Amino acid sequence: MTVPLAGVPLADHAAVYAALTDAGFTDLWSSEVAGTDAFTPLTLAAAWQPRARLGTAIAPVFTRGPGLLAMTAAALAEAAPGRFQLGIGASSPVVAGDWNAADFARPYARSRDMLRFLRAALAGEVVDQAYDTFTVRRFRLERPPATPPPVLLAALRPGMLRLAAAEADGVILNWLAATDVPRALSEVRPARPDFDVVARIFVCPTADTGYARTVGRRMIAAYLTVPAYAEFHRWLGREADLAPMWTAWAAGDRRGALAAIPDEVVDALIVHGEPERCREHVAAYAKAGVTVPVMALLPTPELEQNPTTLATLIPRLAI
Repeated sequence: MTVPLAGVPLADHAAVYAALTDAGFTDLWSSEVAGTDAFTPLTLAAAWQPRARLGTAIAPVFTRGPGLLAMTAAALAEAAPGRFQLGIGASSPVVAGDWNAADFARPYARSRDMLRFLRAALAGEVVDQAYDTFTVRRFRLERPPATPPPVLLAALRPGMLRLAAAEADGVILNWLAATDVPRALSEVRPARPDFDVVARIFVCPTADTGYARTVGRRMIAAYLTVPAYAEFHRWLGREADLAPMWTAWAAGDRRGALAAIPDEVVDALIVHGEPERCREHVAAYAKAGVTVPVMALLPTPELEQNPTTLATLIPRLAI
C-alpha cells in the first residue's frame, strides 16, 4: 500500500500500519510529489511496524544532492535493516524545476549517474568521481548500512527500462494497465528474469462508477499530459485514444480534455469497483509479471462520508 493514506494525520498512522500488516499487506511504499516527503512516513513505519518491508517510489534524482540522498537512504536502511528498498527516478519538470528550483536537464543521464553513485556510496565505498551530470569529491558515508538497500529505478520507455535491467536491482512502473505490463517487461526480462518489478496501481474502491471515472479523468489529465507520460502512452499504443485529450489540453480547454478521455482508458488505468473486484484487478498485474503490486488508495464517497469505514475496507483489499 502507498502511504501515508489521505485524510489520516501522519501521527495517527501507527494504527494504519498495524491494520495493513494485520490484513496481509507486506509492503509500505511512499511517494514524493507535493504531500509528505518520501522518507518520513517510512521512518515512522520502521519504528512502528517491524513486520513491513519499506520502499520509496520514488525519491527524485534532481531534488536532493547525491550525498544527501545517500545519507537519507542509509539512515532508513539502518533503521529498518534488510527491509528497505530505495526507489529513485527522474520525476518531472514541474516537481524538479517549478517546485524545487532544480534544472531538469538530461533526466536519463542524471538517473544513470545517481544510480551508479548510490550503489557505490551505500556499499561504503569512497566516491571520487566526475559523472556526466555532477561531480562528487571523496565522499564516504560515515555510517554505511550493514545491509545496503537495493536500489530500484523508475522507468517508462525502453531506454530507461534497459538501464534498470542493466544496473539497478529492480524497476518501478507507473501509470500503466495490467495489459501493458508485458510490453514494459519485454525490455527487461530477457536480461533479468528474476528482476524485482514494482508497479504503483491507483485503486478507487467504490461501486459508484461515475465518481471513480471522474476522479480517474482528473488524474489522467494531470499526469498523462506531462511529456514523458504522453510519450510513454504513445509507445504503449494509446495515441489514438489520448490524442483528443492532448489537443484540448494544449489549447487550454481543460473541460474538453477531461471529456475526451474514453471510459475504456479510465477503466484500464484506474482500478475501481467493489473492493473484491479491485483485488482481482490488482491480481491481474501480478499475473502479468509485477512482483510488488503497490496499491495507491484514492478517495471514495464512502470514505469521505465515514472515514471509519477504512478499517473494514483494508482487509477487503488485501490479496
